[in-house]
Amino acid sequence: MKHLPNLLTLGNLFCGCIAIAYVLTAQPYTSMNLQNGMPTWSWVYGAEQIYWGSVFLAIAGVCDLLDGFTARALKIHSPIGKDLDSLADVVSFGVAPSVIIYKFLWDALMSEKNAMDVSMLAMAPAFLIACFAALRLAKFNVTTNVPKGFFSGMPTPAVGMFVASFPLLAWYNPYGIGNYLHNKWVLYIIIGLLCWFMVSTISFIKLMPAKWNLASAWPQLILVVCTLAAIPILGIATIPFAFVLYILLSLLKKRPDEELAQ
Repeated sequence: MKHLPNLLTLGNLFCGCIAIAYVLTAQPYTSMNLQNGMPTWSWVYGAEQIYWGSVFLAIAGVCDLLDGFTARALKIHSPIGKDLDSLADVVSFGVAPSVIIYKFLWDALMSEKNAMDVSMLAMAPAFLIACFAALRLAKFNVTTNVPKGFFSGMPTPAVGMFVASFPLLAWYNPYGIGNYLHNKWVLYIIIGLLCWFMVSTISFIKLMPAKWNLASAWPQLILVVCTLAAIPILGIATIPFAFVLYILLSLLKKRPDEELAQ
């Protein structure tokens, strides 16, 4: 049982790697077939594979949630487990989201008139997500003065889950939201905001409140109730809705040291 938290962390990493593989192969490609000894080429479409990238990132998120829970429940704490968790999070919630945004940028730029002249550098900003996720996790590992129940800067799993919703939004296109994800300027703005949120000094609430009372846990209660209520109405669009609500509640909830300062 003592290895269970690390196994769950490795499950997080494994699912993140699979998600990256699905996203990278989600494009039309050619396949050669031999007919009467003559090679023929045909298009093979793998667009549905990006959908599975979202699914595996969701599983990675569950593993990330459970590894910390099991470590606390079994009272198992080790420097290796902490570092392993950060390394897994960089891949699943840093690199994988970067790859997703890269694919959406590629799609957006390839639809322009000058698609053949587009530079690779136009899609490179997508990987700033991975860079800032690594920086945010490094800061998290050495920061000790954050009040219980809060994160300093947006946690990388929140970023990962938000970006993981993009393939689903593009696939089902609820309320036309998916159309905006094919606009390069929308994607650039999203990249900038997510990077800033991760390394900012904004206090973001943890899903597990510091104390189980209404005065302390009201943001988490509102988040859970509103998210569940939105599912039958918004469908897949509930994910970005919950993400925006999480940001607003974090801004409204004051840290204990801020309350004392007043």
